[in-house]
Amino acid sequence: MCQLSLKKNIISNYIGQFYVTVVGILMLPLYIRYMGAEAYGLVGFFTMLQAWFNLLDLGLTPTIGRETARYRAGVITALDFRRLFRSLSSLFFIVAFVGGGGLFLSSSIVAGKWLNLQSITLGDASLIIKIMALCVAIRWVCGLYRGVIAGSERLVWLSVFGVVFATLRFVAVLPVMWFYGFNALVFFFYQFSIAVLEFFVLHFKSRSMLPEVKSDAVGWSFAPVKSVLGFSLTIAFTASIWVIVTQTDKLILSSILPLSVYGYFALAVLIAGGVMVAIGPISSAIMPRMAMLHAEGKPLEVLTIYRDSTQLTAIIAGSAAITMAFFAKPLLWAWTGDHAIVSNVSSTLILYALGNGCLAISAFPYYIQYARGNLRLHFIGNIILLVLMVPSIYVASYQYGMIGAGYAWLIVNILFLLFWVWFVHSRLEPAFHLKWLFQDVLIILLPASIVGGLIWFFDFESDSRLLSALFVIGAGFSIIAAAVLFSSAARIMLRSIIGRWRAL
Repeated sequence: MCQLSLKKNIISNYIGQFYVTVVGILMLPLYIRYMGAEAYGLVGFFTMLQAWFNLLDLGLTPTIGRETARYRAGVITALDFRRLFRSLSSLFFIVAFVGGGGLFLSSSIVAGKWLNLQSITLGDASLIIKIMALCVAIRWVCGLYRGVIAGSERLVWLSVFGVVFATLRFVAVLPVMWFYGFNALVFFFYQFSIAVLEFFVLHFKSRSMLPEVKSDAVGWSFAPVKSVLGFSLTIAFTASIWVIVTQTDKLILSSILPLSVYGYFALAVLIAGGVMVAIGPISSAIMPRMAMLHAEGKPLEVLTIYRDSTQLTAIIAGSAAITMAFFAKPLLWAWTGDHAIVSNVSSTLILYALGNGCLAISAFPYYIQYARGNLRLHFIGNIILLVLMVPSIYVASYQYGMIGAGYAWLIVNILFLLFWVWFVHSRLEPAFHLKWLFQDVLIILLPASIVGGLIWFFDFESDSRLLSALFVIGAGFSIIAAAVLFSSAARIMLRSIIGRWRAL
């Protein structure tokens, strides 16, 4: 029953995340066409600000998710859990006020001294950054409520919620701008209203899932936070490093590139980010389950979920990265029909897609450390990644622009996957790494890469967007089919599905 529930959570996560990613990507050509590349550069800057705002998280979001899972496993009491929730709620609002307020007050400096504005006025840009500050603060507080819902494994509800609000954010904004004007001010005022609505829905949903205890018994104290402080601060530090590592290129380039060119870079990074779709749904499903199984003393079940999920990530993230790398130009042409986007974005897209593919696989050792509640090696690994990535991206970005940042991103992620993941596995599960690498990763990615290379050899090129789309779809399905064929977990799942069909 638990295994079926986990599969349902992963499938619902993928459906929801796939929709959110696809609808966001499909809308981009329309944003650029009607708003212009410079205005879309502000959208990319907004996305980066949300990521940097996570520096203020202090590890609180993953902590509440893990403690929710531990409460469900019976490790902590309902009263202790409610006390922890109340304490963390206060901290979330304080940090949101301080962080959002700081960005709000510095809006004029950011608009005038940092961004390379061209047609957008300084006054409009300053006002837009103020709206951004309010949005990122509100949406960050929503992380607390999402943590409770995810830790309770109500992931089907979260997926439906994500689909609804992605439609509101990405699609419904177009008729609003058609009525009020296709400009950045209308876009961001609308995003603010959706962020407020999202906050209230998540607030009431998470409150309905808290255990019932007497309100006066809960009180308020910092003591519940102290018990998880070590785990939380370890996550906070490593998450901060993670933000610095993954967002330094975007921060640097937002200053040195004209805002319109930065819009093209943000577009390439967003499309390549589709590779990381595999991480979100899988990690949000397996992390609370692995934490609960570890608390129940079931290490073999933990490793089984770990290996099966690795194969699933290799199939989806790996196939997506390979498809983007081999067929970036026909993909961009089919999607946008814009030669300027194809020429400006394709090379950067290839590098970031491959780098993200490596990143999706190398993220797995974190999940097992999270389940065990010991993030020391994750802490050290992020320090190493920081030392390697930031100087590389800084030098490469200033010397070669966005293509230099792409090469730095790819090379460092390859090195991290090859060496650091092996080191972590050797410490946590001796004699496990080679089996994991060859039987769960390479045996899937190598055949998929060969198939992609063979299709690429035909050198397809067409002025028809429809034919280009059909070609990329066909190539993508061929690559995925090769990956599935060589995955033991996928073959077992397919045999089980076929067996059930025959039984009917």
